[in-house]
Amino acid sequence: MSDDAIQSVLQENRQFPPSEAFSADAHISSDEQYQEMWQRAKDDPDGFWGELARENLDWIEPFDQVSEGDMPDTKWFTGGKLNVTQNCLDRHLDNWRKNKAAIIWEGEPGDTRVLRYQDLHREVCRFANVLKQLGVETGDRVTLYMPMIPELAIAMLACARIGAVHSIIFGGFSADAVAERNNDAQAKLVVTADAGWRRGKELPLKAAVDKSLEKSPSVEKVVVVRRTGYEVEMVPDRDYWWHDLVETASTECEATPLDSEHPLFILYTSGSTGKPKGVLHTTAGYLLGTTMTSRWVFDLKDDDTYWCTADIGWITGHSYIVYGPLANGATTVMYEGAPNWPDEGRFWQIVEKYGVSIFYTAPTAIRAFIKWGDDWPGQADLSSLRLLGTVGEPINPEAWMWYHRVIGGERCPIVDTWWQTETGGIMISPLPGATATKPGSCTRPLPGIVPEIVTKDGQSLGDNQGGLLVMKQPWPSMLRTLYGDHDRFLETYFSEIPGCYFAGDGARRDEDGYYWIMGRVDDVLNVAGHRLSTMEIESALVAHPKVAEAAVVGFPHDLKGEGICCFVTMTVEDDSEELKAELTSHVREQIGAIATPDQIRFAAAVPKTRSGKIMRRLLRDIAAGREQIGDTTTLEDYTVLAKLREEEE
Repeated sequence: MSDDAIQSVLQENRQFPPSEAFSADAHISSDEQYQEMWQRAKDDPDGFWGELARENLDWIEPFDQVSEGDMPDTKWFTGGKLNVTQNCLDRHLDNWRKNKAAIIWEGEPGDTRVLRYQDLHREVCRFANVLKQLGVETGDRVTLYMPMIPELAIAMLACARIGAVHSIIFGGFSADAVAERNNDAQAKLVVTADAGWRRGKELPLKAAVDKSLEKSPSVEKVVVVRRTGYEVEMVPDRDYWWHDLVETASTECEATPLDSEHPLFILYTSGSTGKPKGVLHTTAGYLLGTTMTSRWVFDLKDDDTYWCTADIGWITGHSYIVYGPLANGATTVMYEGAPNWPDEGRFWQIVEKYGVSIFYTAPTAIRAFIKWGDDWPGQADLSSLRLLGTVGEPINPEAWMWYHRVIGGERCPIVDTWWQTETGGIMISPLPGATATKPGSCTRPLPGIVPEIVTKDGQSLGDNQGGLLVMKQPWPSMLRTLYGDHDRFLETYFSEIPGCYFAGDGARRDEDGYYWIMGRVDDVLNVAGHRLSTMEIESALVAHPKVAEAAVVGFPHDLKGEGICCFVTMTVEDDSEELKAELTSHVREQIGAIATPDQIRFAAAVPKTRSGKIMRRLLRDIAAGREQIGDTTTLEDYTVLAKLREEEE
């Protein structure tokens, strides 16, 4: 084993092949079909992607060339012109789908709306005309800082219709974070709402925008959706009510023909330096990636009701609530509020109410469901479900098994998807009609994706050797740059392993060619010369029946170099020394003596980003006795940090 390989200690051998009935009706129905597609895409990427682009996208002008240039500066479908909204809306209007539900929306208080494809098209055209009336032109940047309401999807599609570049900021960010992103993108206009609902409370959004504009000189106009009725101040000649503007706007707006490489959106993701990175995605390649992966991975059919529980403020919502499902003519569910409001059964009530057949959520949410108990899903009829998915981080095998048993009734395939904001779409995932799944593994790369596990000096590693996960071949939906900072783009993603995209994650590939994500390489521990994955230790802890969630970080250790500190959230009220000893022993039994925790700290909750990822950087600072530093704007709940500090003292 190479000196800088990451030791893999997690063993999982259970396998779940797809049922014959599921495979018989699936878009990709056998392992042989998958292997054939994957090999063709690897050997002839231009032929593979070119054929998919011609068959699955509507072009205003055909492209001349499939790909141009080497990674990282590859361009896709050059010479072609198209518009994303024509592919998501217009092409469904000349057939029966015009009367099909495009978006089923439920607000947290229980109010609902259904937008058919023709309704959504009409509203998008209206708001596109509003944007033009307010001076927004092709190429201008528009900030969307909104709750999970239909107007958010309408606004992003309206931007795409006229070639404006949308920058969506999750509705929980602070005014300073909004200002920073406005300034980086040089946003011309902001779309917001008076407030949004979260656990029965109104979260004021317009007030945060007002404060952000004190530091955002590029913003000229603000459009405000009336959502909750929360009182807001409207500045004359700057602020406009959405309902006033759309009332008189035309319902016809021709889609602007845009170059394949025209920017579609900027999405800011936290950087290690604290300065957010503006990931830029373009039009044709991103659209093709989300269209095909939605169809392949979720096996989308015309009669499916599909629900991705993410917020549209994250890439998962961009790709798999809006663009991917709508391009396929699917029915996509949007829910505004919290999963435990007014009680912990809300998600399962929504599944039953709308007959949801495909359910896509995060491992963090699944672990919360487990903590809340089996009774909540047990009260709802979940028989409509036929496929489950996970996204956002690796899922530990025991959470996978609970999801399979309690939510899927042991009949639904689970697609454990690995991808990132930067990749645009899913990269490694089971295909539900073709892939035998293993709990905790995202299985194999999709057609057109060529990953490799390598050492820090770029040497390929063999089976079951942990290393750096890289991509050796470009793919259409990859990010093109970091907005306004191409040097940082090259440094961040392409400097570690020359000629390869480095994802920042560690992984291993097993003897069946299945990939096991081992977490961020930054999170690897070096304990007495052993490089250990934090994710695997967390997985061992969560396998204990009394542990709901675990976060593992390293801290300076005089003897070992780095010690293992485990923050654990329990399913029981017990913080005894006996339980600490029991958990320490449990990890030793599950993994081995090399992974024995040095510290176990009980916590009511661990600090997470608003998309549900554990902020291990902050926990490292707490474990080491340092003050937390850097960008904490994505932190869900500041009181969590305060409580952890109290426990430390």
